[in-house]
Amino acid sequence: MTMEDIRLEGQAGRLSAIMTAVVISGSKGKEYRLPTKHELAQTEVTEERLRECYRHIPFGLIEEPVPSNSQYSGIHNYGFKTWRQLFTDRQLLTLGTVIQAIAEADADIRAMYAADTAEAITGFLICVMDRIAAYGSTGCLWVNAHEKIGQQFSRFALPMVWDFAEVCPFTTASGGFESAYRWITKVVEHLENATREAPEPRVQLQSALSEYDHRYDIIITDPPYYDAIPYSDLMDFFHIWLRRLTHKLGHGLQEAFQSPLGPKWDSAAQDGELIDDASRFGNDKTRSRLNYEDGMARAFGACARALQPDGRLVVVFASKNPTAWETLVTALIRAGFIVTGSWPIQTERQTRLRSVASAALASSIWLVCGKRTHARPGWDSQVLDEMRRNITQRLRDFWDAGIRGPDFVWSATGPALEAFSRYPVVKKANAPNQLLTVAEFLRAVRRMVADFVVGRVLSRAGSEEAVSGLDDVTTYYLLHRHDYGLAAAPVGGCILYALSCNLSDAALVNQYDLLTQSGRSSTSSAEEDDAAEAATGSSSGTTVRLKAWSQRKGRKLGLETSAGQPIPLIDQVHRLMHLWRAGDQIKVNEYLDVRGLQQNSLFPPLLQALIELADTGSDERSLLEALSNHIVARGDVRASRQQQLL
Repeated sequence: MTMEDIRLEGQAGRLSAIMTAVVISGSKGKEYRLPTKHELAQTEVTEERLRECYRHIPFGLIEEPVPSNSQYSGIHNYGFKTWRQLFTDRQLLTLGTVIQAIAEADADIRAMYAADTAEAITGFLICVMDRIAAYGSTGCLWVNAHEKIGQQFSRFALPMVWDFAEVCPFTTASGGFESAYRWITKVVEHLENATREAPEPRVQLQSALSEYDHRYDIIITDPPYYDAIPYSDLMDFFHIWLRRLTHKLGHGLQEAFQSPLGPKWDSAAQDGELIDDASRFGNDKTRSRLNYEDGMARAFGACARALQPDGRLVVVFASKNPTAWETLVTALIRAGFIVTGSWPIQTERQTRLRSVASAALASSIWLVCGKRTHARPGWDSQVLDEMRRNITQRLRDFWDAGIRGPDFVWSATGPALEAFSRYPVVKKANAPNQLLTVAEFLRAVRRMVADFVVGRVLSRAGSEEAVSGLDDVTTYYLLHRHDYGLAAAPVGGCILYALSCNLSDAALVNQYDLLTQSGRSSTSSAEEDDAAEAATGSSSGTTVRLKAWSQRKGRKLGLETSAGQPIPLIDQVHRLMHLWRAGDQIKVNEYLDVRGLQQNSLFPPLLQALIELADTGSDERSLLEALSNHIVARGDVRASRQQQLL
């Protein structure tokens, strides 16, 4: 049976669920057993009982449609048409009962407390309801490593889940009412302490394009991350429950939940949720991207008009997609902003499910922007020189602060933009009527960062801090080997490094035989990978490995190709290692001479860096050390002979 067969069965309504195991607390931890007949019977809830439960709940059972064409959702392919289908009947009965219970409690709370206090207490109970829903759907996985239930959103998508966990709502364990209550009270206590001295906030529900009556000193925004998160689609999961509860309670909250689902993009009004999702534009990727870029520029333009002349816009951005950064920067420049400062700030909790075995960033980049005061164009040579001056010291600071991997690459973006955003456009000095694009500029930034990192790796052997002249493939190899070794690595970070070296992950796999795909990350499903591939053109849910030298056995390794392309230095080292392993010292010497490696200033530090990157006591390290000793001895002999001739 193929996946397509299963999807057709689902669309025909012939997929169902059956309880396969029960997890209980035992004397030595969790114990697993088969369900009893009684437990199986308890999963059955009649339609009549469900209808009766929801008879007094506004809008009744949750029959609103799920996202049908979203690149982030795989459930529609399997026949899931409404939100109701994401819950078992028992879960629906539980959630309906919780709504009724909160409504009853609200009446008692109003009788006991002042109106504002009663509204706040009920509001926190609503948050408890949300958390119960997040742990009470058929999208909840059983987390084997910790033997507990995981919530619906292990990542920002709605994937198909084949084995789901269902928690008892009255348990004290994760996912139950008591656990939800504890988490909400912890958050409330923390926020109360954190904002004790803060002025009272004013929350407004309106579009970012709205005009404001007065001017602000500062505006801080964490804008939509391009194509990374389908905010409104995910919001719908909670919106449908909040709408029913708020309409039953009152408190003036109904206005925020008038529509059946969360706000989507309105093409006629040119307003609404702003993300790059081609499914909302007839699968036209170009139109979707341009709409996002234009919408961001309009939103930033509204910010510019709302700021005082010397006001500041602070943009928090953590996307790992290079195109997302290009779009963001283009929008900022179009809106008339100049980046005046930037900091990488570690904002992401590393124990969250999304960050485990993924390429998710640990740091957000905070860009501080002021209004551009002049409209004079710049020149590429001048801007690139200024960029290099700006980021050299900052790169040292970021490195010394322990920032590594994709975070380090993006940390340089802010300081670099201080030079580029100073001008409305940047002209190319050697190409009349052509402009230096944001994409070209950021490509130059990424390459400079890559050279800096490689220089740090090679500096163990005494070279300069930054390196230039090293070929793209060898640069990538050192970046990857330094950060991930030979273990499984998230493909997202590898793609970023490949782009920094003017390469693609596909070329590293197929053309250069340097990478091999090693499988999906532990937190992603096949359906999530399909969504990611549709969004980015590569399987971002997968992991890849750097091939060990012994796995690179192609006959053409380290030799000239018919196309006459330069041979990557790492390929030449690996060929030497194969020749040395074969015991063919004559061929080793011939290859060293033909390739002129002993006259190549980058060859000795590369060899030494590879020795230090190899595991102590490993076969690889022993072989590299033997080869290095041979090359040094051979050089000494040559020097001695030349001295005798003199």
